[in-house]
Amino acid sequence: MQYLVLFAIVFGINLLPAFGPPTWAVLVFARLHWHLNPVALVVLGAIAAMSGRYLLARAARHFKDRMPERLQSNLEDAKTLIERKRVGAVALFGIFVISPLPSAQLFLAAGLLDLPLGLLTVAFFFGRLVSYSLYVSAATLADQHLGNILGKVFGSPWSIALQVLLLAAVCVLPFLNWRRFLGEPART
Repeated sequence: MQYLVLFAIVFGINLLPAFGPPTWAVLVFARLHWHLNPVALVVLGAIAAMSGRYLLARAARHFKDRMPERLQSNLEDAKTLIERKRVGAVALFGIFVISPLPSAQLFLAAGLLDLPLGLLTVAFFFGRLVSYSLYVSAATLADQHLGNILGKVFGSPWSIALQVLLLAAVCVLPFLNWRRFLGEPART
């Protein structure tokens, strides 16, 4: 039953576009307080996080169709810019695997840009398997010292500022004229 509750919590957190607690912190909490199997905890957490983020990106993609045509065109130009540069595509893939940035905004941007969600979600899943394993292992080894660290992470002004900054970046994304970076004439 605890595994099902944990899955629902992690899934729900990963549907949030901003200000949700980090999944790793929820998994560490579950490990320390519910004493769940660490391997099952990591795999379940990665599956729930991947599923929630995928649906968040799909929702952003659906919202894109409701934007004015000019904003949709800007997003298409941004996508072209990423796809045209091989370095951009590799960097994008790497960001979804190992990024320390909050992933909600990454998935919002991927959804708005119509990027290949399946590939990015799988990359995210494997990256999270590794990172969640590290966090849960460290929590298991340092059980008595993590209480203060978790409290600081949840309410840190830096953490909140980073969330606001990344959310603002996603909001600005469709308003930028990406065509100028493509070296193509402006749309009329």
